[in-house]
Amino acid sequence: MFVFMFFCIGAFFIISENNMNLSRESFSNFSGLYIAWLDQLVGQFGSYTGYVVHMDWLPKNVTTE
Repeated sequence: MFVFMFFCIGAFFIISENNMNLSRESFSNFSGLYIAWLDQLVGQFGSYTGYVVHMDWLPKNVTTE
């Protein structure tokens, strides 16, 4: 449910930022903007995931004398 609401809110932001109405003529413009937003979202998610994967998550091996 959260994912569906996230995508709907994203669509509403695209519509409001571009002052669009959802007529048949503007739907192709909306779909292009929405797909570009999803592409950017996936790219950002991939870069953050790559950063998290390459982090050193193991504790340091510290020996006390």
